[in-house]
Amino acid sequence: MKIGIIQQSCTHDVQANREKLARNIREVVHQGAELVVLQELHNSLYFCQTENVDLCNLAEPIPGPSTEFYGALARELHIVLVTSLFERRAAGLYHNTAVVLERDGSIAGKYRKMHIPDDPAYYEKFYFTPGDLGFHPIDTSVGRLGVQVCWDQWYPEGARLMALQGAQLLIYPTAIGYESSDTPEEQERQREAWTTVQRGHAVANGLPVIAVNRVGHEPDPSGQTNGISFWGSSFVAGPQGELLFRAPKGAEVNVVVDVDMQRSENVRRWWPFLRDRRIEEFAPLSRRFID
Repeated sequence: MKIGIIQQSCTHDVQANREKLARNIREVVHQGAELVVLQELHNSLYFCQTENVDLCNLAEPIPGPSTEFYGALARELHIVLVTSLFERRAAGLYHNTAVVLERDGSIAGKYRKMHIPDDPAYYEKFYFTPGDLGFHPIDTSVGRLGVQVCWDQWYPEGARLMALQGAQLLIYPTAIGYESSDTPEEQERQREAWTTVQRGHAVANGLPVIAVNRVGHEPDPSGQTNGISFWGSSFVAGPQGELLFRAPKGAEVNVVVDVDMQRSENVRRWWPFLRDRRIEEFAPLSRRFID
């Protein structure tokens, strides 16, 4: 399957961001993409650097204006499209939600981000309620997609649950970058850890992984930090963790990666992790900590 990745910078202008994405989506479709994956919260700047109730005005219902806009593109271009939206579920109730659109423009399914960070410059708990839809793959015309969002990508449990329900791909829209006060060495360790843990999900589950990150520097409106320099590095890994593609750290990228969807079958025969799991011994995993 030909998978399109769009790694781009964003501005404060939502409409301009959407139009830029539309151009980039068309570009990868022209290159043959059947499935296109966008980065986390792609409609706007990454607004979670500060706690500001007015920024909740960026949220929208699902279905809503963005699903109509991107659904029309999916229908016109005959692709499956993975989007990432700020969902307004009700007054004062918001989610960080990935929405998958089918070739006919309809909503194939959605996933609400389960793990919500709360760190300097990443004040997501102020905006997002933890997801309540569980870890369930979304069936589409190009396959069963195990979609999660950003901070979820550090946890092996979600990837495993997706795999156990027949996901054929693990997909992670992302917004992650450097803390300016860290040394270059520490910044590089973090970026490599981000790549490594997700390649581990590919290996442990025998599935390809697609991670799409944003790129560019976004200032902190409060001035309390130096903002976030998103490290790009979007990548596609095969079912043995092999890197099929890795984008640069500091450039926008529209690329199509060809993924062999049959390879997982052979890899799982060679490395039968699902067969050999001692599931009867895993009950303690449901506890916060074991004293």
